[in-house]
Amino acid sequence: MESRFRGVVAEARRSGALYLYLPVRKTGTVNLGASLVVSETLLPRRGESDAGDPTDVAVRLLSRDGSRNADLSSGELDGAVAVRREHVVPADAGRGAELASRRVEYLASVPGDAARWFLAAFSTVGGGRPDDELADALVEWFDAVMATFRWRRG
Repeated sequence: MESRFRGVVAEARRSGALYLYLPVRKTGTVNLGASLVVSETLLPRRGESDAGDPTDVAVRLLSRDGSRNADLSSGELDGAVAVRREHVVPADAGRGAELASRRVEYLASVPGDAARWFLAAFSTVGGGRPDDELADALVEWFDAVMATFRWRRG
């Protein structure tokens, strides 16, 4: 368990994560197989002013080839353009993932800087299957958390 935990932390660091949340204790008799990674993405800037209109970036994200088997939607998070992507990641024993997982990602433009994007990525194996009742409940919980997201302007 400690080895897997260290591997997850190392992978999060390599991918530039700002925060990593992992439940490490059982809740009653259930071990919640879930994680939440928060990071920031910087898009290449076009010219001197910005990386493009956030709406245009969201459209490109929604239409990219890797999104064919994903549930995609766009909207806003506290007034910022956002994209929600949900998909199933197959099991990969070579990477230590014996079970398939369900992943939900929220990507939102940072107000005032079109090159900066906030990413919150949630992943769960549910009770053993990414489409079981526990996975559904955890995804619903994550969506509720993201519905309360607010920018703190400093």
